[in-house]
Amino acid sequence: MKQPYHRVGRARFGFAGDVGKVAEARRKPLKRPAQPRARATVKAIYEAFVRILCRDGWDRVTTRNVAAEAGIAVGTLYDYFPNRLALLSGYERHAIDELLDRIEVDVITAAGTWRERLGLLVRLTANPKPADLPYFDRTMLLIENEYAEPKHHRRAYEELLGAWKRAVAACTDLPRRPADHEVEAAFSAALGARRYVVLAEPRHFDRKRWLADIEAMCMWLLAGEVAAN
Repeated sequence: MKQPYHRVGRARFGFAGDVGKVAEARRKPLKRPAQPRARATVKAIYEAFVRILCRDGWDRVTTRNVAAEAGIAVGTLYDYFPNRLALLSGYERHAIDELLDRIEVDVITAAGTWRERLGLLVRLTANPKPADLPYFDRTMLLIENEYAEPKHHRRAYEELLGAWKRAVAACTDLPRRPADHEVEAAFSAALGARRYVVLAEPRHFDRKRWLADIEAMCMWLLAGEVAAN
């Protein structure tokens, strides 16, 4: 989840609090890319990370393997990520930012009816395997506790919920204005359902039908109407 980027300081020997802070910092990216070339480098690192994870599994995700896959020096990768947990932490933050950007561009500021915009909002949030958003899978969920603390989950939850509230407010043609608790219920249902389906990997899963049902449920909460499927 979202975590500040900073360089690791030197621990003072004998101070457990400082040692703990350094250990925590090593699970975070060292800096956020600012220049176009740096952003392109980090993008290549993320793409290489996903290819290795999908092809070879988490055990083969090492900084050296990712650097080789991305075609960069391992020292360049270390400029941003001290280890693979920091890389995964940065990638998950990247995935959240991409989702927030899509909601802003394609829902909040986009034209269209409330059904079109809110239907897309639900699908963007709930889809377990979106083709046009960063890859996310069961392995990432299983090791989240190694780098993400409750405060990071809360921050991401609040950011995404805020985007949902802005999206609903932007739909001035809604037949009724949902209460905040209804927006939060729809949001948490969509996001929570996605995460659990990714984690459980249910057999005989009809993703298209499931996604349509999640959308219908959320639309009923938001507008008192069921979306046409």
